[in-house]
Amino acid sequence: MPKLHIDVVNKRKLWYAISGVLIVIGLASLVFRGLNLGIDFTGGNIMQLQFEQTVTAEDLRTLVSSYVEATPSIQESDDNIFLIRTEDMAEEKSGQLLSQISSELSPFEVLRNERIGPVIGAELIANAWWALLLALALMLLYITIRFRFNFAVSAIVPLMHDALMVVGIFSILQIEVDSTFVAAILTVLGYSINSTIVIFDRVRENRELHPKQGFTDLINESINQTLGRSINTSVAVLLLVVCLFLFGGDTTKAFSLALVIGVIAGAYSSVFIAGSILTDLTKLRGVDKNELRAAKKGKKNDDKILV
Repeated sequence: MPKLHIDVVNKRKLWYAISGVLIVIGLASLVFRGLNLGIDFTGGNIMQLQFEQTVTAEDLRTLVSSYVEATPSIQESDDNIFLIRTEDMAEEKSGQLLSQISSELSPFEVLRNERIGPVIGAELIANAWWALLLALALMLLYITIRFRFNFAVSAIVPLMHDALMVVGIFSILQIEVDSTFVAAILTVLGYSINSTIVIFDRVRENRELHPKQGFTDLINESINQTLGRSINTSVAVLLLVVCLFLFGGDTTKAFSLALVIGVIAGAYSSVFIAGSILTDLTKLRGVDKNELRAAKKGKKNDDKILV
């Protein structure tokens, strides 16, 4: 790619505003609408049936509704395949339902028949939170050791930004989330932190090569030097996950959509948010006497602060 010169850091208020608006919209949706939790989290039964004869979703919903109180979710796909989600039913009741469906509507082949109790669903929610918090804590510790604490915070905040973007959009669209959604979030965090570390590593290299360069210019130069790599990597990953979304089937659509959103959000936060936060945190720390003082001529004192 041709060498670019984008003034990222000095326009950081714009990037903060864009992210802030999107996150607030997502949080508002979470507060008023919540997430459309699948049976992995709420507990219930899921059955995937392939009928030998043509069956309508309305007839199937009417029959299933006679066995449960809450309205069941019926999703139809190609080849007379229906995905049925209901509240928790005992095994005996589920068997009676399948027998009545076969006798009144059409014989079928059971492709999937699972039951998850509410206790297991609650445990999955708790484990999902612990997995997310543990991942963030370990990355915070590692980056602090590998770089510095202000680098670590500047890398972790964009990860929270990416996770909120994915969760917010799923809440707005009311797409059902299951246990694979947690895997998608963790995958997004791993992708995003990798892109951010590449930029921060270049910041450290440039600081050693140009110790007298102003910190704002140092960050901008490092971002622009790695911008081609960031764009190429993001496009390559997006091509893969978009293909997975389009051709991967119904079972992987939510997972692949979360990856699409996360990769886009991760690319944006790595380039526009992480370096901006690092600049602000470094300025808030003030001058450390044990570190080199940036002294580029003609810059304001605010720019003459160390990493």
